[in-house]
Amino acid sequence: MKFIVSSSALLKQLSAINGVITTNPVVPILENFLFEIDEGQLTITASDLQTSMITSLDVEAKESGSIAVPAKILLETLKNLPEQPVTFSIDKETYSVEINSDNGRYKLAGENATDFPKVPSVTDGDRVEVLSDILSKAISNTIFATSNDELRPAMTGVYLSLNDTNTTFVATDGHRLIRYRRVDVVSEMDNTMIIPRKALNLLKTTLPAENTPVTVEYNVSNAYFKFNQIQMICRLIDERFPDYENVIPVDNPNQIVIDRLELLSSLKRIAIYANKTTHQVRLKVTGSEMLISAEDLDFSNEASERLSCEHDGEDIEIGFNAKFLLEMLGNITSKEITLQLSAPNRAGLILPSESDDNEDILMLVMPVMLNNYV
Repeated sequence: MKFIVSSSALLKQLSAINGVITTNPVVPILENFLFEIDEGQLTITASDLQTSMITSLDVEAKESGSIAVPAKILLETLKNLPEQPVTFSIDKETYSVEINSDNGRYKLAGENATDFPKVPSVTDGDRVEVLSDILSKAISNTIFATSNDELRPAMTGVYLSLNDTNTTFVATDGHRLIRYRRVDVVSEMDNTMIIPRKALNLLKTTLPAENTPVTVEYNVSNAYFKFNQIQMICRLIDERFPDYENVIPVDNPNQIVIDRLELLSSLKRIAIYANKTTHQVRLKVTGSEMLISAEDLDFSNEASERLSCEHDGEDIEIGFNAKFLLEMLGNITSKEITLQLSAPNRAGLILPSESDDNEDILMLVMPVMLNNYV
């Protein structure tokens, strides 16, 4: 079996799906790309059993066939070849793959394609269409708040709730929670699912820069994303997501409006002086002034800064993990944010003061108990 393909076109498609492949996978053949040729089209699959990505491109070929090709060595070869047509010759008896270019000849050992795990297809599923920039924004706004705790698998992914009025994306790790809602993405059927973090990261890096429609199909066990020549199928997390609505405090008498970039810059400086274990910073709001401070008693380090803000409510002093605040503020684009607080031991809410009419972002962060120093 032979086929001819542009080295750079092949490299581009392989690079798009290569992120799926893990080192030391459960099944050794998953260190390979699956190449399938049919009627002059090469379909390439990469998988780690949980997530599979598929892409395709046109090649010059007279016959059909399939082979599993080692991913790492193939990518390294193509990266170091100048743009040119390359010829792949595959021996169906020995599964050896020979690549011929203008510069030379490269031979590598392939594997039998029939050993490659079958990719699940979504049957009897529902579907919705989302623009790639909306999907990318939803992933960026939530994925950083997912948990790394494998003992709570539901929290290691992003919860998605679709209905006929909006679509809500939720992520939480128990210390913070992000709820990102879009009213311009709706589904006739009410559905919920939890998409794993790895799949969303891969999707985010692969989504095209130009705005492209993404078809999303899903059933109880898998979600399927399709755009341009790329398809991604991922197994959903089969767990119950925490009842997040009950965690969001409703009555927040303290409303603080502050410049986001000023607060972000100040926190970056103050966090340097915080305890390296707790990352605790203290926010003390009196009148229209916010005092941000941190100290690390182990090293006698301390710092404080004052910022002006608009404050409606009683004076309040509350502690937060600086890392969480920095990540949250860094993912908002609004010029100003509103900080809603009720008590030093209750969760605080961060809301952008201005946002797109179609989106609604709510960020919740749990406080850190303050050890009262003067």
